[in-house]
Amino acid sequence: RRGRGGRMERQPSAESPGAPPPPAVPSRKPRSLGAIGGARQESADTQDSPTGSHVEWCKQLIAATLNSQMSASIPPDVPSRDLRVLGYQPAQVDEVPLVPGETIKVTVMYICPFTGAVSGTLTVTDYKLYFISLERTPFFVLDVNLGAISRLESISVQNHGESTQGMEIVCKDMRSPRFAYKKEEQSRAELEEMLMKHAFPLSHDLAFFAFQYKEEYPVDGWKVYEPLAEYKRQGLPNESWTISKMNSNYEVCDTYPALLVIPTNIKEDEIKRVASFRAKHRIPVLSWIHPETQATIVRCGQPMVGPSDRRCKEDERYLQSIMDANAQSHKLTIFDARQCSVADTNKAKDGGYESENFYANVELNFLEIPNMHVMRESLRKLKEVVYPTIDEARWLSAIDSTHWLEYIRLLLAGAVRIADKLESGKTSVVVHCSDGWDRTAQLTSLAMLMLDSHYRTLRGFQVLLEKEWISFGHKFTSRVGHGDKNHANSERSPLFVQFIDCVWQMTRQFPSAFEFNELFLITVLDHLYSCLFGTFLYNSEKERVEKVHSKTASLWSYVNSQPEDFSNPFFVDYEHHVLFPLASLRHLELWVSYYVRWNPRMRPQMPVHQNLKELLFLRTELQRRVEELQREVALFIHVPASLILFVPLPTHTQFNPVGRLICQ
Repeated sequence: RRGRGGRMERQPSAESPGAPPPPAVPSRKPRSLGAIGGARQESADTQDSPTGSHVEWCKQLIAATLNSQMSASIPPDVPSRDLRVLGYQPAQVDEVPLVPGETIKVTVMYICPFTGAVSGTLTVTDYKLYFISLERTPFFVLDVNLGAISRLESISVQNHGESTQGMEIVCKDMRSPRFAYKKEEQSRAELEEMLMKHAFPLSHDLAFFAFQYKEEYPVDGWKVYEPLAEYKRQGLPNESWTISKMNSNYEVCDTYPALLVIPTNIKEDEIKRVASFRAKHRIPVLSWIHPETQATIVRCGQPMVGPSDRRCKEDERYLQSIMDANAQSHKLTIFDARQCSVADTNKAKDGGYESENFYANVELNFLEIPNMHVMRESLRKLKEVVYPTIDEARWLSAIDSTHWLEYIRLLLAGAVRIADKLESGKTSVVVHCSDGWDRTAQLTSLAMLMLDSHYRTLRGFQVLLEKEWISFGHKFTSRVGHGDKNHANSERSPLFVQFIDCVWQMTRQFPSAFEFNELFLITVLDHLYSCLFGTFLYNSEKERVEKVHSKTASLWSYVNSQPEDFSNPFFVDYEHHVLFPLASLRHLELWVSYYVRWNPRMRPQMPVHQNLKELLFLRTELQRRVEELQREVALFIHVPASLILFVPLPTHTQFNPVGRLICQ
């Protein structure tokens, strides 16, 4: 690989970074999904057929709002073009086809926290619930993927009569819609039963909806990440590192991927001893290697030293081999993501951390990042602040009291330290927390995003997620609670949401350094919960290979079938440049377009991504015009066109009022 061109640092500035972008509302759906407006004939056929596929009906609803999952209160004076942009087509939206026995349709009252009670029809399928207001001025649509539901609660409903019962649907995506309906309604019990059964399929011995959703896409998203190709891109294997297949049957570590990059001079029997010494058998393995210095990012679980300071000679030799593989430095830096006090507590419970007395030339740093339980409580507090109502007078202090941005700062600051140690210190690093699948994944992937411009492309970011999160065993089903009705499970935590938030903060500080846009990040988070695709289902590669790849669609199939929807028109490929975002609360902001998107007063009518698409189109047209003019010049001066060098139109000059490019 070529030499690295330099580094980009975010510099302080008194200027405001600008208003946050609005929520994501895709204006175009995959061609094969169709559109809800054009579904009338097919729906009728499905209704008439006794063996009609309920999945076809669900696909029509999916086509209407595949990524948005947002309530859209449409004022009567909004022009038709804006309605189309918001994914609403009034002529057909209430013509929902029903398949007997597989859907429930009930007349209810939606208790809107912003406009008051709204009468309408609530339709529930095995994929989503869909509410349509009876009144047309203003028209109101609410749709919620059942996978996003955390729990159902009965609530008291005042001012609607004694015979009225209320239900609150508490969601994982920061909203909690409420409905009221008549107690004597025969379909009420069926409605509650349908919601419980399909919102929590694992608790009812049912399969995720992803296994019914058989949409075909022109791109196979399961082929986005090929481990051998990714390691080859990094220049691996080499004389110091080898790609091992010893975990091909997941016998060494059942939460690790089948292929692992390990030091070449470590024998298999030594690997097994190291595995028995590391938490969950998660041995130190390479995640990324610097193209020039050969400094590496290595991830693992904590060493099981216990209160008696147990030692493992093989583990000590293993870390020595990692240090020796980098000729640029004679030190190895270990970043322990935990708070020092928590690490000591883990040590008393047979966990622990590396002792600098036993590991030669090793420097140990604690990043003081709280555990997942603290993060879960922080997001709960944030939801109370942003939904359903906002206290404008205490907005800033209320956000500060949640500590959410402080934890985002800690993650970014830790990742910057890791990236700087490799880039400036030319030193290899080992990163771990307790088990090595939560904070470890956050830190390694953020550091790799800062160090390697490939991961800042649309496809490259997908590879990063597949590699550092999905294949290396982040417990998505446990942390998200896919299909599980036990909402109080202590295993749940918004760690992946935190990571995506950190990525969004970086895109704000370096707006032209990322090929993907905000809509892409929101789409990823929406389908973290939806259970429409198999991408984020289950807890390990081993489980997914057995259950997912051949039986479900990949989220990347959908994304890569329409990349223009998720592209940043200001993107400039700053290849071989390192990003160092400012991890300061003064330069971080709440991601309003995600966390507060359900509040109609907090979002503009025209989605920003629509303007970005128009800019992409304009850039393409200008590029085409430049090429036409170059051909005309070639003809005018009688020079063969083949001899003319077509110079690409400059896409965008990096201009950031609070950042600058520092060349080395």
